[in-house]
Amino acid sequence: MSLSTHPNLPSYLNPADLGPWATFLEQVDRVLPHLGKLSVWADTLRRPKRSLIVDVPIHMDDGTVRHFEGYRVQHNVSRGPGKGGVRYHPGVTLSEVMALAGWMTVKNAAVNLPYGGAKGGIRVDPKQLSMSELERLTRRYTSEIGLIIGPERDIPAPDVNTNERIMAWMMDTYSMNVGATSTGVVTGKPITLGGSLGRRDATGRGCFVVAREAMQRLGMEMKGARVAVQGFGNVGNAAARVFQENGARIVAIQDVAGSIYNPAGIDPHALTAFIAAHQGTLLDFPGVERISNDKFWEVECEVMLPAALENQITADNAGRIRAKLVVEGANGPTTPQAEDILLERGTLVLPDVLANAGGVTVSYFEWVQNASSFFWTEADINARLDRALSDAFRAIWDLGQERKLALRTAAFVIACTRVLEARELRGLYP
Repeated sequence: MSLSTHPNLPSYLNPADLGPWATFLEQVDRVLPHLGKLSVWADTLRRPKRSLIVDVPIHMDDGTVRHFEGYRVQHNVSRGPGKGGVRYHPGVTLSEVMALAGWMTVKNAAVNLPYGGAKGGIRVDPKQLSMSELERLTRRYTSEIGLIIGPERDIPAPDVNTNERIMAWMMDTYSMNVGATSTGVVTGKPITLGGSLGRRDATGRGCFVVAREAMQRLGMEMKGARVAVQGFGNVGNAAARVFQENGARIVAIQDVAGSIYNPAGIDPHALTAFIAAHQGTLLDFPGVERISNDKFWEVECEVMLPAALENQITADNAGRIRAKLVVEGANGPTTPQAEDILLERGTLVLPDVLANAGGVTVSYFEWVQNASSFFWTEADINARLDRALSDAFRAIWDLGQERKLALRTAAFVIACTRVLEARELRGLYP
């Protein structure tokens, strides 16, 4: 059955162009044959529990009023409160936020965190706003979605183009609206407002942890391994630094400005410092070769780490990727068709619902610390993160080997089983 004629499509989506939600639905359909009697609850996964679309009007600095479109989707809360980031991007759509919320449901369950999946976003290019306009946008958006968020309901976090400062504004706005300081309403906050040590690098560090586990099982050496990183934001930057610190060599990096290459290695620490000091782009970094964005996918490497946006590895470029291991630092960077091509060529894909789960894992640690008012050291955080992701990887890898499943399918089997068992045990009310 084609997705365009799927009987479970919500009426508010365009069947001819489902966007990222189509990818999520296809992934759900692929896992259903492995769920046994629980597959009767499959529509729980195909239908988000709650989707909120809000108008976000703000006063601009020039005296005009502009309206922005905002979203908050809670895909599933059977296992606990919703959890997921907020992104500011001009390309944000309801379909995208739905898919991201669905992946958060799977991700949280795959790592066995006591959360459901949620996601939010605003259709805006934040680079076009002043800091005061950005603050007004954030505060109004938080007030609009305040009906459905809260420490025991739904806990936002940073995502694309959002950061600690925006989380501080969200936390303060929510606190003012409820009349009490509520540090646990968001995670990814500044340390001085109840944020957790280790949170900023957690997603990138998690990419490294699961890659290390996979490389050990594949007999690949970390020392000297060539790594190509797409996206040099928070995730790609942190992952590149941790890979290098453990002996790997970063040979190519791509971001919105373009792509650079050096087979001898690119120092991510030096690159970060250079960009900050010169207010430039990575293309200006000395000692590297500029290559086209198309050529980036053909770079000789052992590990390819897409850490930008969804749908970056497609049927058009998957056949040119030479890496033995693709580690999905971004959400949904590989289309199902592209993944089939990679698997046929012998490339192992570490799915986003596992590979980039480090961020939400340390967000969980932050939430626990906020609830207890007791905070751990960064060494404790990193050790707990390593153990949580290593354990999750082991379970997913073992199931994949036992049933001869791709790792994404194995991750979905474990996660969806946990979600649907919770749904079945809770029953339907009323």
